Amino acid sequence: MGKVIAICKSEKRGTPKIEVTEAFLREGWGMEGDAHAGQWHRQVSLLSLEKVEAFRERGAEVAFGAFGENLVIEGIDLRSVPVGTSLQVGEAVLELTQIGKECHSHCSIYQAMGDCIMPREGVFAQVKRSGGVSLGDTATLLPLPKDRPFTAAIITVSDKGSRGEREDKSGPLLKGMLQAAGYCIIETLLLPDQKENLTGQLCRLADQRQVDVVFTTGGTGFSERDVTPEATIAACDRMANGIAEAIRQHSLAITGRAMLSRAVSGIRKKTLIVNLPGSPKAVRESLDYVLPHLSHGLGVLRGTDGECG
Repeated sequence: MGKVIAICKSEKRGTPKIEVTEAFLREGWGMEGDAHAGQWHRQVSLLSLEKVEAFRERGAEVAFGAFGENLVIEGIDLRSVPVGTSLQVGEAVLELTQIGKECHSHCSIYQAMGDCIMPREGVFAQVKRSGGVSLGDTATLLPLPKDRPFTAAIITVSDKGSRGEREDKSGPLLKGMLQAAGYCIIETLLLPDQKENLTGQLCRLADQRQVDVVFTTGGTGFSERDVTPEATIAACDRMANGIAEAIRQHSLAITGRAMLSRAVSGIRKKTLIVNLPGSPKAVRESLDYVLPHLSHGLGVLRGTDGECG
């Protein structure tokens, strides 16, 4: 159990947040009167008091709200709390959606200290139940339900698709099939065939969003621009190529050209990454075959299922 030490908000983005004594957190929106509220996954930002105080001990003179945080919580190491966990703060209930964030331009704190804790220690959440929050309110972590749906992200890799020259049909097909199977889709991306960018997005989805599985479609062939396997290998800590091999074997019964697929599959931390072909027909055939067998492996990664035998 923790305690609310500071509540901060700002009316405009890019300006420091100002401390207030109370605020209202609105379901599906965020903190009323704060510029970062909206219909997205980073409605409320939080920091642990202990991390702020440790930064101050290094000589940084930072007020609450200087990092852009909405809430400062004492007594909970928010950075170690899994994404998907619910946190009751005062009357409101938040659900953690992201750990850390990308820093595209160094803030004034970084300019002065050569460091900023928000990119690695900041935690972001959506408001799942409206309610007021006041200074001194308790903050309580709620247990993660074991039967919660698996989360998934979809990345379509296509130069022409990313330039708007070709309609992406495989990504929406994947989304519909996964939703029908009970998966919660947290992000869909359409990216060019560019290795470093794709690797970065795979790492972000695994590290910050902690998604259970990422499916890519496209970029697994022989073209010089087909770099999805290389980007996936660069992102993974361990390979799980039995999945890719099984898809290839299944596809060979349909077309001999399946032997030309260079698709791989692997694991980064607790996220499974699976390369699928680019064509909608091949996506449907591959996912129909592999999807019924994935839930046990995802459960093992999540920690809710035990190993076989």
